[in-house]
Amino acid sequence: MATATETPASRGGARVHVQRFGTFLSNMIMPNIPALIGWGLFTALFIEVGWLPNADLETFVGPSIHYLLPILIAATGGRMVYGDRGAVVGGFATMGVIAGSDLLIAQFNAGLAEGQDPRGQVHMFIGAMIMGPLAAYVMKRLDALWEGKVKAGFEMLVNMFSAGITAFVAAIVGFFVLARIVNGLMEAAGNAVEWLVDNSLLPLTSVIIEPAKVLFLNNAINHGVLTPLGLQEAAEQGKSVLFLLEANPGPGLGLLMAFAVFGRGVAKASAPGAAVIQFLGGIHEIYFPYVLMKPKLIVAMIAGGMTGVAINVALDVGLVAPAAPGSIFAVYAQTARGDYFGVTLGVFGAAAVSFAVASFMLKLEKGDDEGDLVGATAVMEANKGRKSTVAAALTGRNADREIRSIVFACDAGMGSSAMGASVLRKKIQSAGHGEVTVVNKAISGLDDSYDLVVTHQDLTDRAKLKTPSAIHVSVDNFMGSPRYDEIVDMLDSTQGSGEAAGAEPGVAEPDAAPSGELLASQSVVLDGTASTRNEAITEAGKLLLDVGAVERSYLASMHEREESVSTHMGNGLAIPHGTNEAKSAIRRTAISFVRYPRGIDWGGHQVKFVVGIAGAGDDHLTLLSQLGQVFVDQDRIAELEAAQSVADVQRILGQVGSAPAGAGG
Repeated sequence: MATATETPASRGGARVHVQRFGTFLSNMIMPNIPALIGWGLFTALFIEVGWLPNADLETFVGPSIHYLLPILIAATGGRMVYGDRGAVVGGFATMGVIAGSDLLIAQFNAGLAEGQDPRGQVHMFIGAMIMGPLAAYVMKRLDALWEGKVKAGFEMLVNMFSAGITAFVAAIVGFFVLARIVNGLMEAAGNAVEWLVDNSLLPLTSVIIEPAKVLFLNNAINHGVLTPLGLQEAAEQGKSVLFLLEANPGPGLGLLMAFAVFGRGVAKASAPGAAVIQFLGGIHEIYFPYVLMKPKLIVAMIAGGMTGVAINVALDVGLVAPAAPGSIFAVYAQTARGDYFGVTLGVFGAAAVSFAVASFMLKLEKGDDEGDLVGATAVMEANKGRKSTVAAALTGRNADREIRSIVFACDAGMGSSAMGASVLRKKIQSAGHGEVTVVNKAISGLDDSYDLVVTHQDLTDRAKLKTPSAIHVSVDNFMGSPRYDEIVDMLDSTQGSGEAAGAEPGVAEPDAAPSGELLASQSVVLDGTASTRNEAITEAGKLLLDVGAVERSYLASMHEREESVSTHMGNGLAIPHGTNEAKSAIRRTAISFVRYPRGIDWGGHQVKFVVGIAGAGDDHLTLLSQLGQVFVDQDRIAELEAAQSVADVQRILGQVGSAPAGAGG
C-alpha cells in the first residue's frame, strides 16, 4: 500500500521538523528517566510531607534536581552530537548556565522590598537541553578545523586542552548569556501555566496534546515544555499536575474499550489486547491507528483528556516526577502522598468520558465498514518515521513482512560485522535479491529503521534494545553460519525466489584497496610464536604497534574486547581488535596477519590465522570485505596454509579484489 512506503522525510513539511525536534529532545530525556524516577522516589519518601520524612536523606533532593539531573541531560545531549568528548564539554558548560541563573536569582531577591516574595531557584533543564548539544557541536566543528594538522606526538595535548578551553568558554557564555535567556523563558512559561490554572483553562491543553500525540508531535511539547516546568513545580511544591497532562492512560483505555464493545472486525478483536498493552505497559502509540482509522474519534480523546485534567486540577493532585512510560503502574509510582484517590479518579474519569464519546460515534456509523487497521498502522509508522514496536500486535505481520534492509552489528563496528556483512551480502546477491541492502554498524550506532539485524549471540540482547521492531538473528560463526542460508530462505519465502545475478549497482563489493598500504610486509608473520589466545592477541597487536599504527594502550583494549565478545570468526580465523572507546588510540588504519600452523585454542575453537585490526575510519572495511571472501573459500584457505612468503599472503588476499564483483568463489 502506498502509505506503507511513504515516509515523513519524503513528504517534508513543518510537521516533520517538529517531530524530529521532539525526537531529539526525547532522546536527551528518555535515557535519564531512571534518574528522574530515582529522584522522584527520594522526594516522595523523604521530604517533609513524604511517606517517610527524613531530614538527612532529604538533603539529596535539592542538589540532585538542581545540579545532577540537568548535567546528566546535558551530557546525554552532548554525547548524541559528538560522543564522549561532546558529553564532557556539554556537561561542564551547563554548570556555567546553572551558576549564572543562581546569581541572577540572588541579585533579584537582594533588591526586593520588605514583604515581597523572593524567587526560587530555576532548575536548568531547558538550559541543559540547549547548552549540552550546542557546546558539543562547537567542539565537533573546532576539531574538524585542525584534523590532520597536528604534529605527531602532540595529539593528546591538543585534544585535552582544546576540549578544556572550549568547555571553559562555553561555560562563560552560559553564565552571562544563556542563563539570562532561560530564566526569562522559564518565568514566562511559568506565568502562562499559572494563568491557565487560575482561569480554569488548563484542560484546554488537551485540544493540542491529544492530536499531537497521534501525529507523534507530543515529544516537543512534553520534553521541551511540560517536563522542565513540571520538575520546577515539583521542586517547589512537591508535585506537579503537568506530569499528568500527557501521561494519563485513561483516554486511550476508554477508546480501546469502546472498540472492544462496539467496534467491528480486526479492530474489535485486537482492541482488548491493545488496551492491556496501553494501560498496563504504558505504550500509548498502540491506540494511535484506531484514531487514524477513524479521525473523528480524536474528539473522544480530547474530551477524555480534558476530563482527566479538570479532575486533577479540581482535586489539586499531581505526580512528584515524570511517569514514563505512561503506564498506570508508573503513574501510581510517582503519585504524591495523599493524591492516590484524585489521580485514580482522573484516570478512570478520563477513560469513562472517552469511552462514552467513542461508543456513541461508533454506534452512529452505518453499514459494514470495519475500517482499515493495517492501513492506519502504516500511516502511524509513516508519521513516526520508523517501524512501530507494537504494530505486530495489531496487524500480526512480523512473520511475513518484507525485508529490505539488513544490518550486521558488532560491538565496535570495525571488524567482525564488516566481514560477516560481506559474506551475507554475497549470499543474498547470489540468490538474486538485489533489492536487499546489507550494511555493518556498531551496536551503539543502531536505530530502529532496519528490517533484520544479525549479531553474535552474545550481543543480541543489546541489539534488541536498539532495534526492538526488527527481526533478530544470532550467529556464532561469522564465516560459515547456517543462519545465513536461513536468512536467504526467509527472503525467498517473503519476497519470492530471486534470479541469481551479479551484484546490483550501488551494493557491489568495493574495489580492492591496495593491500600493502594497510598490511605492511613487516606486519605479516608466517609462523607465530604464541601458544595461547591472549599471547596471540598480544602478538598481533605488537605488530600494529611496531609500525606506528596504534598507541600501546590499544593492545590492552584488544584484550578487553576479547573478554566482552569473542573475535573468533569461524573457518580458522580470529580478528582481534580494540573496543569502540579505544579508537582514539589508533593513529592510522592498519592490519596485521599472523599464521599459526599448529593452531591456537580460541575459546574452544581452533584458530590458524589471526588478523589484528586497527580501524581509524572506514578505509579498512574494503580489506575486511576481501578477507571475508577469502575465508569462506576453502581453496584460498588452503593456499594461505601453504603460503611460503609474505608476498604469497598479500597476493592471496589481493585476489578477491581482482575478481568481478559478485562473482562466485
